[in-house]
Amino acid sequence: MTDFASLLHPDRGQPATPIHVVRPEAFATWRAAQTPRMRTAVAAHGLTGKPGDRAVLPGDAADDWSMLLVCDEATASPWRIASLGGSLPAGTYRIADGAVGAAGLGWMLAQHVFDRYRKLPAKGARVLLTTDAASIDATVRLAEATALVRDLVNTGASDLGPAELEAEAEALAARHGATVTTTRGDALATGYPMIHAVGQAASKDRAPRLIELEWGDPAHPRVALVGKGVCFDSGGLDIKPSAGMRLMKKDMGGAAHTLALAALVMGARLPVRLHLLIPAVENAIAGNAFRPGDVLDTRQGLTVENTNTDAEGRLVLGDALTRAVEGKPDLILDFATLTGAARVALGPDLPPLFTDDETLAADLIAASHAQADPVWRMPLWNAYDDMLKSDVADLVNAPDGGFAGAITAALFLRRFVPSGIAWAHLDVFAWRPVGKPGRPKGGEAYALRAAFTMLARRYPR
Repeated sequence: MTDFASLLHPDRGQPATPIHVVRPEAFATWRAAQTPRMRTAVAAHGLTGKPGDRAVLPGDAADDWSMLLVCDEATASPWRIASLGGSLPAGTYRIADGAVGAAGLGWMLAQHVFDRYRKLPAKGARVLLTTDAASIDATVRLAEATALVRDLVNTGASDLGPAELEAEAEALAARHGATVTTTRGDALATGYPMIHAVGQAASKDRAPRLIELEWGDPAHPRVALVGKGVCFDSGGLDIKPSAGMRLMKKDMGGAAHTLALAALVMGARLPVRLHLLIPAVENAIAGNAFRPGDVLDTRQGLTVENTNTDAEGRLVLGDALTRAVEGKPDLILDFATLTGAARVALGPDLPPLFTDDETLAADLIAASHAQADPVWRMPLWNAYDDMLKSDVADLVNAPDGGFAGAITAALFLRRFVPSGIAWAHLDVFAWRPVGKPGRPKGGEAYALRAAFTMLARRYPR
């Protein structure tokens, strides 16, 4: 893991190379205020103030220089100077005019590289100075949580199965004084029949399990985080084509998000009783794999006609949500790489938010704006509940036709959460198909900062 704490230091006036971050509309004014030497250098580089313009500018001494970046990112954006955090020479830097703010996060994440499977040349640290020393620890925790999501999602499925997710939860619990309880294998058959059905075809060393972590004072409000932990999704007997299977190592992205969010909650010591639940399975193919047309029992007591073994995530989440509800939580958040329909509707960067709770929706959206970590509210359209009707069971897991796929998946999950409990479902992609500064191609955390900010505001210390 990258030592993020070494990349953001308090500014005590120590020597540092200045970074001039200038908005396009302010470029002419900024240029006019510079020394003739710097104005000449700007002109020599042919810079006109377009977003992305950058140049190394000379100072008065032979070894004195500064960096110019023209950027139209909002001040609240973590990615304002991320392109420099990943490209400048090793050294110490400070923003010449203005506070670091959220940009410290992008600066740090730009220097994080997933290197489990390859050896990369060592690079010296690029240290950024900040006058807001009190915010450093919180920013480091956000960087660590984001990197955890990215690294877990990037890890190949042969190296990250249900047992490894359990080990991640155990390690997290050890760091924060939490406890972990795991129900595995055939022990799931009666208590968590849908988790068992989805995972039963996997090999013994990849047996399904429900991982539960608990932390905090039992007298505090109970908050449940539920993360889909499908460590690889072949599609089951409704097998995916090879192109559809290519990225299915990321189908545990919901679990990665909730592990990271739990780490943030415990690291900030929010006054909550935290309950993290991860149904961890591999959707494999074998003689005992669950089949299309099977009717599955559930922990809640409903019966589900399985119409598609590739709609397994909502099944394991149904049992986990039921378990979460039994603790009488004040709030439930679930994260899941649940539907391709969500990507068709909103693309990879914008996770749909589903909730019937108006206050929770407003709080999450406000937090997403504050953190430049967007979500988009989608409807739990009651009329589409009819699409979940079954001729032989209480409901189906995947309606025919494919209409409103993200909505019907969310409606399925809602069947397992009573209306009196505040609940939100986030259908995250957990993957960035095209790299951007500070956000390389590969595993990615979406709505993580928004969710944590909402929790920190809802349960202040």
